[in-house]
Amino acid sequence: MTIQIRHLDSAQPDFKQRLDTLLAFEASTDEAIEQSVAAILHDVRQRGDAAVLDYTNRFDRIPGGAASMAAFDVPQAELQAALAALPAAQRAALETAAARIRVFHERQKEELRGFTYIEPDGTLLGQRITPLDRVGIYVPGGKAAYPSSVLMNALPAKVAGVAEIIMVVPTPDGVKNQMVLAAAAIAGVTRVITIGGAQAVGALAYGTASIAPVDKIVGPGNAYVAAAKRRVFGTVGIDMIAGPSEILVLCDGSTDPDWVAMDLFSQAEHDELAQAIMLCPDAAYIARVEASIHKLLPSMPRADTIRTSMSERGALVKVRDMQEACDIANAIAAEHLEISAEDPQQWADKIRHAGAMFLGRFSSESLGDYCCGPNHVLPTSRTARFSSPLGVYDFQKRSSVIFVSEAGAQTLGKVAAELAYGEGLQAHARSAELRLRPAA
Repeated sequence: MTIQIRHLDSAQPDFKQRLDTLLAFEASTDEAIEQSVAAILHDVRQRGDAAVLDYTNRFDRIPGGAASMAAFDVPQAELQAALAALPAAQRAALETAAARIRVFHERQKEELRGFTYIEPDGTLLGQRITPLDRVGIYVPGGKAAYPSSVLMNALPAKVAGVAEIIMVVPTPDGVKNQMVLAAAAIAGVTRVITIGGAQAVGALAYGTASIAPVDKIVGPGNAYVAAAKRRVFGTVGIDMIAGPSEILVLCDGSTDPDWVAMDLFSQAEHDELAQAIMLCPDAAYIARVEASIHKLLPSMPRADTIRTSMSERGALVKVRDMQEACDIANAIAAEHLEISAEDPQQWADKIRHAGAMFLGRFSSESLGDYCCGPNHVLPTSRTARFSSPLGVYDFQKRSSVIFVSEAGAQTLGKVAAELAYGEGLQAHARSAELRLRPAA
């Protein structure tokens, strides 16, 4: 069982071109998927529950076929029963992770307060922050179950003060994952509906007789879910269109190479399009990491996925020094960035673009995925250059507050009128001028 992994060297004249080729990922728009999703969303918008029922029975192979949408609602008692029935170790792990995620996002909320200030003439200006009313959370339920996604998406919404959190999760063949239901109970999800796919996104966005429309849809899904989220954006808000998972490890050669190899595997095992890259100035250490990759790969249950991912999209990169590694890291803007070095903070201070930074050799990315506390929903495909992890702020909106005093209207009115006339908007100008006191 061999693996061919790409080697790059920043000293080579074609390095930038080769790196750009490696990083290039165009989320290919499959026309068949787009057409299918468009048809499903149109049908859901027209027929509502009947369409959702038909598609869910067909795509999720519901035994016997559900007769009505009521069959897809999971009672709160069932969520609590799932939590109570979990093995003690699983329940403790979920509750510990949830507590840490909640604490982190409560700290985040403290930094997101509104403000007001009063000018000398009595004019008051400010910003008011309020939570969204209703949010939909999509939780994948096909090849694997993701209770961690429930916690990471629901808890920030809960902390933000969202009144209703509606979770949709597909249950192929009618099988419900008990850890997912237990996570929903811990996170305080308002309602769980066992539907998925584009039809679930459509139901959340447009509303049906049994499902009230939400204000925003968050959470990962397959190509059909991503296409549906893209199409309903504007009717509702969405978190992001996520690409394949990524990890970038900056290493000075002081970490056990087995640790680094396994950290690379931790993202490569997600799927064949995931990307795992290491940057290091020490050629001998790079060779040791490569040896660890070959040694450890046969023991991995998802070895085939890891091999494909690392062969096609992975790389071991020789750089001149750690400063250059930081420069390259800023260009890559990875979802997960590990700085596995003796003094990680000095290099972290040079990083501008990363979804999440893991500092020091003991900070494995996997801890962040599950239980450190910061959110694991992160920007991918270089979007960390301009976007942020999912957080409390994604479930809030800001309203400007403007109270203009009579005195303030005298000065601001003249400014506004001048600008409005300049734009040819006479009603705007007169609206401001009518509030001006007559000249003495």
